[in-house]
Amino acid sequence: MITRFEELDWQETPIGELTLRRRTEPAVGQEVYEVRLGDEYLMSSLFTVAEEELSNLGLAAVDGDDLSVLVGGLGLGYTAVAALRDDRVASLTVVDRLGAVIGWHQRLLLPVSAELVEDPRTTLVEDDFFALVRAAPSEGHRGYSAILLDVDHSPRHQLDPTHADLYTADGLRALDRHLAAGGVFALWSDDPPDDDFMREMHAVFDDAVAHVVDFANAVTGGTSSNTVYVARSRRATDAAAEPAPKAAS
Repeated sequence: MITRFEELDWQETPIGELTLRRRTEPAVGQEVYEVRLGDEYLMSSLFTVAEEELSNLGLAAVDGDDLSVLVGGLGLGYTAVAALRDDRVASLTVVDRLGAVIGWHQRLLLPVSAELVEDPRTTLVEDDFFALVRAAPSEGHRGYSAILLDVDHSPRHQLDPTHADLYTADGLRALDRHLAAGGVFALWSDDPPDDDFMREMHAVFDDAVAHVVDFANAVTGGTSSNTVYVARSRRATDAAAEPAPKAAS
């Protein structure tokens, strides 16, 4: 069988040639949307379980209601839309470095685009997520209930080498400043759980855990796995440990 690709968009970006294409996958008999960066394969709508579990597992660890969520990396939109399906989410900000990707959704080119952009809770921002979390939070910002990140292949395999500092304890501390007290950071990875990265996580956060997400791979006929890291800001614990102020005499 000849596989036919329909190129939906091609753009030159600061990090290379970005292509969105659609094809029929013979193994499942359905349309599949794929993104490539130059010759590198980035993502596919054929496998979305782990992207959705990034939201599901991350938000399951968050207490309370009226949640404010930041998603780093828009991609095909499955992480963001899974977050919107949690009724506790009051606002969702999605940051992507590539305006082309935001444009795909604004043009409703992808299966979940309408659900994403037509929800009034959604704000799409063209910016560098990594630069944003390196910088201090804006004055008066109360912090996000959850930060969900899916940009790089894994903590060890980044799309851009300038991202590497985030996956160190110092980089994670910078990110933690953008979380509300007790807020949750969750990260998608294409690699198995990484013990070295878990040590960095434990140095900064509480309750750090690496979830292995298994899913059926219709192409290979077997099972594939991704990892979702979830951890909680310990600043709530630190605040609780501080002595209460003395009453005025």
